[in-house]
Amino acid sequence: MSSISLRIPEDLEHRLEHESREAGVPKSEIARSAIEAYLDRVERERFLAGFIAEARATYGDDASRVEALEFAEEALVLDNEALDQAEQRMAGQSPTAGRQRKSKR
Repeated sequence: MSSISLRIPEDLEHRLEHESREAGVPKSEIARSAIEAYLDRVERERFLAGFIAEARATYGDDASRVEALEFAEEALVLDNEALDQAEQRMAGQSPTAGRQRKSKR
């Protein structure tokens, strides 16, 4: 396994240290999980954005198709939230942990 070094703000270091103690896992494990979740989310969003762009290019912009695409984009947000919650449950976190973190940002 390779290693990296990165600088993080002091407040983030304190939060990471606190979570490490609370969860009883090393900080590096938390960082690995966070990076993996971030990359999974970004890849999923890029794929879906490409899918939406392809649909727009293929089906044009008439009103009913635009409405369907807008609905799909709204569903994407809900899909991402559901996947985030499922990933948190699989990682042993509470389903509300992600919402609490997002509100602090």
